[in-house]
Amino acid sequence: MRVVVIGAGGVGTAVAAIARRRDFFERMVLADVAAPRAQAAVARLGDERFASAQLDASDEGAIVALAQAERADVILNACDPWLNPPIFAAAGRAGCTYLDMAMTLSRRHPERPFEEPGVMLGDDQFAAADDWEAAGRLALCGIGVEPGLSDVFARYAADHLFERIEEVGVRDGASLTVQGYPFAPTFSIWTTIEECLNPPLIWERERGWYTTAPFSEPEVFEFPGGIGPVECVSVEHEEVVLVPRWVDCERVTFKYGLGDAFIAVLKTLNLLGLDSTEKLRVKGVEVAPRDVVAAALPDPATLGDRMTGRTCAGTLVTGTGKDSEPRAVYLHHVVDNEETMARDGMQAVVWQTAINPVVAMELLATGAWRGAGVLGPEAFDAVPFLDLLAEYGSRHAVQERDPANPLRASG
Repeated sequence: MRVVVIGAGGVGTAVAAIARRRDFFERMVLADVAAPRAQAAVARLGDERFASAQLDASDEGAIVALAQAERADVILNACDPWLNPPIFAAAGRAGCTYLDMAMTLSRRHPERPFEEPGVMLGDDQFAAADDWEAAGRLALCGIGVEPGLSDVFARYAADHLFERIEEVGVRDGASLTVQGYPFAPTFSIWTTIEECLNPPLIWERERGWYTTAPFSEPEVFEFPGGIGPVECVSVEHEEVVLVPRWVDCERVTFKYGLGDAFIAVLKTLNLLGLDSTEKLRVKGVEVAPRDVVAAALPDPATLGDRMTGRTCAGTLVTGTGKDSEPRAVYLHHVVDNEETMARDGMQAVVWQTAINPVVAMELLATGAWRGAGVLGPEAFDAVPFLDLLAEYGSRHAVQERDPANPLRASG
């Protein structure tokens, strides 16, 4: 397998660091608009299978040319999702398998943004599904940790744990702290603003997809791994789009443990218009306010040595178990920052995101996963993925919960 990874930021660099211990690929090229960043990432690996390239990810033609020059089998998109359209289209033109970790962006309903969806996450990619399937090519979308591993958990629960699923509820929380910064997001602030300030999406069988106000339906969820109770709120996320397409259930939600301080900052950015992606002219230069915010904050990839704590990604599934009794299960994956820094020199959040596309690429390389069209992770058998994740040294866990009170850990 020959791979082009587009984006040598935190996640793209972590992909390479994790992949270096595996032998499923022949060559992996890290491509980035900032050539020195890609070069530095490759130099740290000391592995001749890796190379770097300068690439403008907004230039579809340049992506096709690089893929063809490298004889790439796979293009892995490790960029912010506003760059999905040219990368996705280029992969199709180049005849490559495509993977990403976030889907094309949504657009609000013009009249009822907090009641009905407009253009949903991934709609632009699903619109091309027939073309990809007819060509016999695979676009595996949303194969990070959330979406990604969370979707794999939903598939596993449906196949092996439940007779009937009432709700698939993805819940994300952490105990991470960053020393020396009053405000320092541990993941792309561009993407965080996008998903947290957009109207959250919910799916119900009888109602279909609908939206609510940002930060709605707060709940206190008790996370494992020593993280404990964290208040979680609804945000927009791909699982709510993906899971209902392949998993039989009644309801799908996504809630994120943000914390009051983080929510206050996001609300302030929104109040001041600093979350906008519309460019303004400032002293003769056109710049988007959100890009300024991202540039002003520390690069999440550089925060590892200042971070402590753990992060947990997981899927709470409720319904009727295989024994026909009520059941509630939280399938989850906990990562400790100290461990990921020691293993690969990568902070926990980007590492936890990056390991999943690497596992997926190995499954595709061996033929354990195969398909055509625009598919989500839950379209595939979960068992090979979870087994290989464990082989990588990063096992998931399954926590039984009280079906009468699934937000709290049993016992």
